[in-house]
Amino acid sequence: MPSSAAARAAGPLRATAPAFVLLGAVQVVLILAITMLSPALPAVQRDLGLSGAGLTLVSAAYGLSFSGLLLLGGRLADLYGRRRLLVAGVAVFGAASAASAFAPGFGTLLATRFAQGAGAALAAPSAMTLVRSLYPDAARRARALAVWGGLGGFGATAGTLFSGAVTTWTSWRWTFAVPAAVSLCVVLAAPRVLPAGPAPVRVRLDVPGAVLVTAGLSVLSHGLVEAGERAWGAPRVWVPVVAGLLLLVAFVVVELRVREPLLPLGFLMSRRRAAALGAILVGSAAMSAIFFFLSLYFQEVRSATPLLTSAAFLPFGAAQLAAGPLAAWAVRNRGARFVTAGGLVLCAGGLLLLGRLGADTPYLGGTLAGLLLLPVGIACVFSGATVAALEGVRDDRAGLAGGVVNTVMEVGPTVGLAVLVTLAATRADRLRDGGTAAAEAVSAGYGYGLTVAAAVCAGGAALVAYALRRGGPDGERDGGGGGGAGPVP
Repeated sequence: MPSSAAARAAGPLRATAPAFVLLGAVQVVLILAITMLSPALPAVQRDLGLSGAGLTLVSAAYGLSFSGLLLLGGRLADLYGRRRLLVAGVAVFGAASAASAFAPGFGTLLATRFAQGAGAALAAPSAMTLVRSLYPDAARRARALAVWGGLGGFGATAGTLFSGAVTTWTSWRWTFAVPAAVSLCVVLAAPRVLPAGPAPVRVRLDVPGAVLVTAGLSVLSHGLVEAGERAWGAPRVWVPVVAGLLLLVAFVVVELRVREPLLPLGFLMSRRRAAALGAILVGSAAMSAIFFFLSLYFQEVRSATPLLTSAAFLPFGAAQLAAGPLAAWAVRNRGARFVTAGGLVLCAGGLLLLGRLGADTPYLGGTLAGLLLLPVGIACVFSGATVAALEGVRDDRAGLAGGVVNTVMEVGPTVGLAVLVTLAATRADRLRDGGTAAAEAVSAGYGYGLTVAAAVCAGGAALVAYALRRGGPDGERDGGGGGGAGPVP
């Protein structure tokens, strides 16, 4: 390559640190947008006169479109270019964020939250795959991905802390200012700071598969969200759950038959990759359960304000921020298997401590200890599992891999909360029927849900320790046509 051409090609890679910071800001703000409305929901309900069902839809709209479109977003990044899709997705996300701040009523806010999620689904896989382009060296790439794995959890925590403060001192509408401002900065800086990534893949988009998986994940997620408000036997729960599962079955059938599938099923046949994705699913579900149950506990049982509730999570955020670099160091020196399995063990311990909730449980004690231990475990799980999930992925399927990882991270909270909220509510109802005071019954219900989550994490640690071991048959495939044959190069 002539020296001038080489300089032009290498130019975007010289500023590796600024590029990684820019991509990290994208990842943090996309996840921040999921949790930032949680402390503000009562204020949103008052200002817009929303019903309980309307409030649930507004809260869930972003996650529904985000999770449903991620696989499509990842494949589009492979087909049309990573930086191009990143800029397009962030632009849509930012414009929808700004529009949400001025929403006059329910319909507008619902539509803008859906649009936010659609933009995020385009941007998130591209951001993850551009990290691979920044670090061609395998060892440096693994370290970068380990740090990257902890950013999502930090974004979720930051969203809760940020929203509680903003809602207390100003208006919930100002919570959308940060996503809009970060989006504008990324759109302006990306062409100068980020590499374009590998050349786009010249294959046809699997439109039937894209439609089926998007509809299936969205409808299934909607049913699971409804399960948090209603009994599983209610038509508004089981009808979308069954419909979503049928659509996903149809998606699998299509992927097995088409020549160029959206998701080659062989991509998921790796023992290591499946275990890593399972760990991300469990870790994201555990973190969402903490925010959900403890936010309700502090405000409903302990009568804390939104600001005090956010302040209660400050140790969680600080521990998570400190644990991210340590987890990345541990992945580099001890390996993804040790860090992921150990992280799940720490998560189980933290959840057990938090599962001892009572109506008068002091914050200083088991609750604080759990809020310090759990984020360390989550940082380890996300860092180790992200590295393991992306091992050996071909460059032309990096966008797809990013979409799969992010999809699992988004689906985990939906599935986990649907199950844990049901278990917690059932436990609380039984205690109330037995004569237990309401506050104590609710606290015990939340504690029971967290204890079940601890048991799942402990079981997951054992499975991950077995599945991520080296050696033995794995059947790892990165997928080709017709559902995916062909070994990972």
